[in-house]
Amino acid sequence: MSENREQLDLLAIMAHPDDAELLCGGTLIKSAGRGKRVGILDLTAGEMGSSGSVQIRAREAATAAREMGLAVRVCAELPDACLENDHRSRLVVSTHLRALRPGVVITHWKAGRHRDHRVASELVRDACFLSGLRKLDAPGEAFRPRKLLYATAFREDAEPPDFVVDITDQMERKLDAIARFTSQFEGVTQAGEVFPAGERPLLEQIRAKMAHYGSLIRVRYGEPFRVDEALEVDDVSELAGSTF
Repeated sequence: MSENREQLDLLAIMAHPDDAELLCGGTLIKSAGRGKRVGILDLTAGEMGSSGSVQIRAREAATAAREMGLAVRVCAELPDACLENDHRSRLVVSTHLRALRPGVVITHWKAGRHRDHRVASELVRDACFLSGLRKLDAPGEAFRPRKLLYATAFREDAEPPDFVVDITDQMERKLDAIARFTSQFEGVTQAGEVFPAGERPLLEQIRAKMAHYGSLIRVRYGEPFRVDEALEVDDVSELAGSTF
């Protein structure tokens, strides 16, 4: 990936390599395809994963990033399975935020099956605020993202979403990016927040869930998100979607 640290339009900050692909890969691909500068910050290298290795997962992550058209993908090298929302970790994430300067950040929902997902959500939120403090003892010029989004795919406790992104045209590339992580997903029926549906292969289960979210906005495939604040609507006469 490019080492150009020009400001990003959109940055997904997730606990492990492959989390972004699973939770918001279609949205990242869609923005990148529209000429936006899009990136991923993996908080850990996934070194505690039962399959693969740090080296294998790094190669898979780089391949997936190229598939998605990302401008940059970096790893914060925080400890896998031991993420903490402590001062050191907040400084690490703030340093990356100041370097990448994303307008919008996407992270995990506030609850999660993996403790790292829950901690990452809180850590990212705090770091996004603190990175804007001029006196924070972190390298770089003070910077604060404009918007924080929570990706809620596969989380039943987060429904209904505040909005859904239509990823119908990006669905196959999303699945292709996920499939790059062969060490994690080949031959499995469950991964991360994706719970099994009998013996249905993982990619089929992902497709089914994305179809469910898409149905909420009357399209084939979608990715769901939540925010903490009300969303502005400029003109209600132009609202998309059908009530009846």
